[in-house]
Amino acid sequence: MLGQFMASVGEIREVFTLVDFYQYIKGVEYLICVAFFVGFPIFYRYLHKQDDSAAADQH
Repeated sequence: MLGQFMASVGEIREVFTLVDFYQYIKGVEYLICVAFFVGFPIFYRYLHKQDDSAAADQH
């Protein structure tokens, strides 16, 4: 089941009904949210790590 999910993540498929379209878009939105919630803390740490090393050099 996980293999099928991973194979269909990047798949662009044809949708025929409005419900299919909403389900497909909802899945894409969830992936974007997960990517943001993982990526933002990493980016935030990267930005503040640069500030911490610069502040340590000044003292």
